Amino acid sequence: MALLITHATLVTWEDPNHIIGDGALLLDNGIIQEIGSSSELAARYPHAEELDAQGQYAMPGGVCAHTHFYGAYARGLAIPGPAPKNFPEILRRLWWPLDKSLDAEAVRLSALVCLIDAIKHGTTTLIDHHASPNCINGSLDIIADAVDEAGLRAVLCYEVTDRDGPEKAQAGIEENVRFLRAAHDHPLVSATFGLHASLTLSDSTLEACAQAADGLDTGFHIHVAEHEADQEDSQRKTGERVVHRLARLGILGPKTIVAHAVHVDASERAVLKDTGTWVSHQPRSNMNNGVGAAAIDIMAAEGIKLALGNDGFSNNMWAEWKAAYLLQKVAGRDPRLAPGDMIARMATQANARLAEVFFPGQTLGQLVPGAAA
Repeated sequence: MALLITHATLVTWEDPNHIIGDGALLLDNGIIQEIGSSSELAARYPHAEELDAQGQYAMPGGVCAHTHFYGAYARGLAIPGPAPKNFPEILRRLWWPLDKSLDAEAVRLSALVCLIDAIKHGTTTLIDHHASPNCINGSLDIIADAVDEAGLRAVLCYEVTDRDGPEKAQAGIEENVRFLRAAHDHPLVSATFGLHASLTLSDSTLEACAQAADGLDTGFHIHVAEHEADQEDSQRKTGERVVHRLARLGILGPKTIVAHAVHVDASERAVLKDTGTWVSHQPRSNMNNGVGAAAIDIMAAEGIKLALGNDGFSNNMWAEWKAAYLLQKVAGRDPRLAPGDMIARMATQANARLAEVFFPGQTLGQLVPGAAA
């Protein structure tokens, strides 16, 4: 049965955005069928189930461009011993022991916790990056089933890495390939190909990933230059900076997301722009890990496609908006950086365009007739 939402203040997040007072939305079969005034639509559809918004805002659900559902377990978790002094120590002492501890039930529960948190904060599409080295095969199905149960939309991948040996790296490749083919069984779930980061991947493994992805119409989802260690490792191994290395190996492109890009230089930014690669910005995580601040004002001015994620922090994307607005100002000591309209466009219009990459043929993130509800 159709649902008619009346007496709402509609925020359409079109470009340009429109705000419609005393507006109404007719929803049916998961699609926005019509938008108009409350009086007009109530008269036209007297038999529709009606929900009176009583003047509250109605807007598209939020999109998170990069997260880790299993990060739910890190909230409030103390790391034994002295505090880690840098991000590589945080990886070794927190994240890598945590992901090794995950079994199938832990994977399922972490996804459900994060999805409930997303519902509470109005975030309805999430691009997840998963790792569970002792529970690889079928792990993405477990998460997809949780997404189905929650009724949200998600893009899933498995993090391929060499840090646990060649057999598990190959298992990660196979899980990505398997799920890229199986994701169509879940109407609200899509897939991409996950990679950890340049510093835990050899050329041979990256070549194997690119070869495995060939013909699957996919890009990749990878952490890039989150900390200087990623650049130092790449230059030590190959003599190249990270983005140049990934470009050489066929990892970049318009369906690829690089998370963070905090420590990229001008030549790498040029490659990101030329390849149409997406960059996701996670300011709360960057502050928490003490890794620095990505040059998002420069990237935006250069035409790089920017999106906003949370890196496993809470799915309150409004908090990520605020952090993105404030971080650049203190990092650059310039109150003109990261103006509010830039952050709003990144979080709404850009995030929606990124989500549409994975759900082709659908209109997301807008209150317009024909868009997904």
